[in-house]
Amino acid sequence: MEPFLHMICRYILMEAEQSLVDKLQGIAKSTQDFAYGVLHWPQNSNRRNPIEILKRLQREAFSDIMKLRDRQEKVEQLLSFYKASKGSPFQEASTHVRGEVEVAGALLMIDNIDQQSRDTVQTAGIRTGVDLRFVFESTIRQKDTLVTEFVSGEKGQENVLARSLSLAKVLYVANVNNWFSAVAIPVGGQCRDVGVATSSSHQGKGLTQYSAFGPPFLNQHNGTALGVMVRKSNVVASIAQFVSAPLCQTNSARFMHCFSTFGQVVCRLSQSTKFSLLGVHKVPKFSNQRVSFGAMAVPLGVFKQHKRFAVEEDGPQIGMLGKENLLDGSVAMMLESELDESTRISGWIEMKQSNSKCLQWAVSVSDTPEDDFGWGLKMGGLVQGPRSWDYFQVEAFLNFNIGKRFRLKPTALYLADGGSHFPVLVLAVHRIYQADSYI
Repeated sequence: MEPFLHMICRYILMEAEQSLVDKLQGIAKSTQDFAYGVLHWPQNSNRRNPIEILKRLQREAFSDIMKLRDRQEKVEQLLSFYKASKGSPFQEASTHVRGEVEVAGALLMIDNIDQQSRDTVQTAGIRTGVDLRFVFESTIRQKDTLVTEFVSGEKGQENVLARSLSLAKVLYVANVNNWFSAVAIPVGGQCRDVGVATSSSHQGKGLTQYSAFGPPFLNQHNGTALGVMVRKSNVVASIAQFVSAPLCQTNSARFMHCFSTFGQVVCRLSQSTKFSLLGVHKVPKFSNQRVSFGAMAVPLGVFKQHKRFAVEEDGPQIGMLGKENLLDGSVAMMLESELDESTRISGWIEMKQSNSKCLQWAVSVSDTPEDDFGWGLKMGGLVQGPRSWDYFQVEAFLNFNIGKRFRLKPTALYLADGGSHFPVLVLAVHRIYQADSYI
């Protein structure tokens, strides 16, 4: 930047000197013309006619135009030189700010309130409450993206309005070229952040883990992540490695880090149909002591072989850490077909690593335009065998878009889990605030 400022200052000084010289020359010429007019007044009186005056004005105007053109060419040369070396000095970085507030409440039509009905609601994963988040998306180097997300609690938590905003995600996407990109997520990494986006419709998402587009493990928080994505013709592949923060094992004093490897391959079968094969494999690293080596620092022994814990001790606990089965890997398939700009048919099926007979599935049909009335019908469930339907649900919703940033979404659910089955009415209100700034 300093060489460019030096060139601008030198150019301004040159222009100031040139302007001073022009003024002095103008004064001298005016004095000369005045003296010449006084001495040759009889001769000049005959020459003062309209034709001579027009010719003189034309000569002066042409001279001024040529001076302006020369100055314009000098400025253009300076700007082109700086753009070719370091880029435009007037280039601005844009930051897109989006705020989202979603409030959802549920009315459960249950005759007998017991533990089984509560387990059915938890299995469905109905998310109610207040969800407040702010997303800052900045464009860097014209092709890279930096995303920072802040949230105030999550749905299902109490006293959300009394909580302060906290950092939930930091994501940087480097688009190297048209076929290769890399992703780095220091905080709040999820599989959907490094996966291939197969749908751009935000309004097609449901209120439960079975009605949301894609398998549930796409929304699990896995910690820090590094990933790459490769595009080739009609095939897109993505792979990423996650490392979680220290987790406390259930009914044990030991701590662990979870190493997760995520992969996805998307194949475009036609112009409007995509098939996706994806999965996540998780490997725990246990420790008897919780020793912190700093943020995003994970101890990994490579020079000494440590004694492995007995399989009998760890086996029953794999896949049972927390409510989301954080240690259970999965393999899934997805199929999506877009009939037009807003109508989509999609489905997915997921198989757990710990139990290959346990299958989760969901299918959906939706028509959700961004600025008009929309609707959707979704079904999903859990199957333990060819004749065992452990869980089943049906969801039907309507979208009332009021403008482009306000949406009212009433939803009717029917849940069936063994001997417990009942309907649920959910009303969700979604408000979006958007702004663009330049820094």
